Amino acid sequence: MMSLRGVSYLIDDIEPADQREHLRIIAADLHCDTVMLIGRDATQLVDAARRALELGLDVYLRPDPTDRSQRQMLRHLGLVAEAADTLRRGHPGRVTLLVGSEFSHTVPGIVPGPRSFLRLQLIIRFHRVLRRRIDRRLHKLLARAVAVARAGFGGPITYSAAGWESVDWSPFDLVGVASYRSARNQDSYRDRIRALVRDHDKPVIVTEFGCGAFAGADRRGAGSFQIVDWFATPPRIRGDHPRDEAVQARYLAELIDLFDEEGVGGCFVFTFAMPGFPYAEEPANDLDKAGFGLLAVEPDGSSLRRKQAFGVVAVRYSR
Repeated sequence: MMSLRGVSYLIDDIEPADQREHLRIIAADLHCDTVMLIGRDATQLVDAARRALELGLDVYLRPDPTDRSQRQMLRHLGLVAEAADTLRRGHPGRVTLLVGSEFSHTVPGIVPGPRSFLRLQLIIRFHRVLRRRIDRRLHKLLARAVAVARAGFGGPITYSAAGWESVDWSPFDLVGVASYRSARNQDSYRDRIRALVRDHDKPVIVTEFGCGAFAGADRRGAGSFQIVDWFATPPRIRGDHPRDEAVQARYLAELIDLFDEEGVGGCFVFTFAMPGFPYAEEPANDLDKAGFGLLAVEPDGSSLRRKQAFGVVAVRYSR
């Protein structure tokens, strides 16, 4: 079995007591040995990491750079790196730092657009035309991010690369890729994972994978969220997309098995829960099925319900 069995956890706006319970579930019930903590506030990230380490989980710290300027992102990364190094010294071999994730759309300046969501839409439509621009500007930004991270953090570092990004992995300790299977890449997906492992002399970590919980979500992969009309008030599901939790469960099971068979070093399911995609009885209002959470969140955030995918992942991680 893979040496790293993980899930990502979005910590923004989660109270400390709830964080501790969620992390306990991740360790004891989901059988993860590692958690990827994603958040915008450096202090909250480090506090959450401390709780996770106390519960026996290894930690990947991923500062969220979304829509920060490049200067702001690098300054924030430096703060996280220095704080993470304090944790690393107290817990040797258990803390890893990501310099960020999918900079081509999360950080302004690589492709045009005022917001990450709009830049992502542009990349989805025109990534072949934009490829050379993305590669050139991303390479420069990653070089600066690595320098900042190394200056403050003495442990292993990596990056969560999008599927369309071409990254020079030589400055990193681990190869980190967000790898979603969809109808577009289904036939070549296994070959691509196999090539990643074959072509690098360092561990390959799948930093994100998942899909929604509705009929056909497995064919959309990372695009599962696109069935939501975000411009409606409140946001609602466009069209007829029946809820089907078995689709998500089967998708995750197949990919975990594939990663294990192809020698991937570890993986992080995306994601534990998504408060921004709440569950609702009315199908048109049920944003949860368009999200990637292993647990469904009630609209008021008062409770979490384990979906079929939770049990499937727990079984595989417990092997």
